[in-house]
Amino acid sequence: MISYLIRRVLYGLLVLVGVNLITFLLFFQVNSPDDMARLALGGKRVTQEAIEQWKQEKGYNLPLLYNSKQPDTSALTETIFFQKSIPMFVGDFGRADDGRDIQYEIKNRALPSLALAVPVFILGLLLNITFSLILTFFRGTYLDLTGVVLCVLAMSISGLFYIIGGQFLFSKTLNLVPISGFDPGVEAWRFLLLPVVVGVVAGIGGGTRWYRTIFLEEINKDYVRTARSKGLSETQVLSRHVLRNGLIPILTGSVAVIPMLFMGSLISESFFGIPGLGSYTIEAIQSQDFGVVRAMVFLGSALYLVGLILTDVAYTFADPRVRLS
Repeated sequence: MISYLIRRVLYGLLVLVGVNLITFLLFFQVNSPDDMARLALGGKRVTQEAIEQWKQEKGYNLPLLYNSKQPDTSALTETIFFQKSIPMFVGDFGRADDGRDIQYEIKNRALPSLALAVPVFILGLLLNITFSLILTFFRGTYLDLTGVVLCVLAMSISGLFYIIGGQFLFSKTLNLVPISGFDPGVEAWRFLLLPVVVGVVAGIGGGTRWYRTIFLEEINKDYVRTARSKGLSETQVLSRHVLRNGLIPILTGSVAVIPMLFMGSLISESFFGIPGLGSYTIEAIQSQDFGVVRAMVFLGSALYLVGLILTDVAYTFADPRVRLS
């Protein structure tokens, strides 16, 4: 297993380099350093001297990928890509274009993002699995049909509808919770209650329908018929066998959520005014802050790769037949 993990880590480093290179090329295909300087300095009527000075201060006066004026390896190292992207591999995220320390911002904003994303993930997973097991138990009945129809309807509704509807009903009309904002103290639950409920409700339709498909596929296999022939009840079959053997696809699907636990929800944090990493990313995109954008993309990619590795390890516990080599 150790050799397998080492190989995966090395592959992951290559993937991170590729992701950063693609992000770099796409960003500077749309924005030039001069455009970034004009936006940061506040308008189109900015002198070229001011633009050059801003680029000098922020480190955007170098060539993008190759510096033909430098000899040997300096032609690659004395570039914007090397100076801005490579230090992230040793944990140095540098500073945003507005001067703020990115690592400091990430540390401060990670907790609000986790406070929102972790309850949504855990509650959503438990409810989706529970509802899907109930529909599987009553498969082929009117309850199952009604549940599937409701899931499809819930999937067809945009997440923005749940956010705006929840704010209008529970905040504006009933005045039960604040409509937006965040308090890092003991009153944080008042600001997080509505976003968590909205996040769970918005994902129930798709999650329940997907897990129901997994369990229906498992329930028709030979080992389930063998379990029934031994006298186990349908409830025992579902809880002891179907659920356990459905863990691998469930673990696989959960990997995509792991980066969001740390990166935050872009839409929810923006609408509810939560100062997390999601809203931080949106602000960076709007202000064309390459320093923050590259840091968020790098962090999200790294977390996703870590999630893939942890999932492979978890496979060995969920299914003894799986071996890593």
